[in-house]
Amino acid sequence: MPEDIRVGDIVQMRKTHPCGSDRWQVYRVGADIGLRCLGCDRRVMLPRRKFERGLKKRLPPPDEPES
Repeated sequence: MPEDIRVGDIVQMRKTHPCGSDRWQVYRVGADIGLRCLGCDRRVMLPRRKFERGLKKRLPPPDEPES
């Protein structure tokens, strides 16, 4: 089932980035998903299908308390 992903969302991926971080910010949504690593600021593009398979969970924004 497709995940409702929007620009600005923070997501946790199953695999870690070589810098050690597994948290990413979405900067582009379309057929490809643009992600920015929150550890080293590297930008990558993933096909939507690969992104959805690698997504672990969507995290709340830093200014929003967890419920």
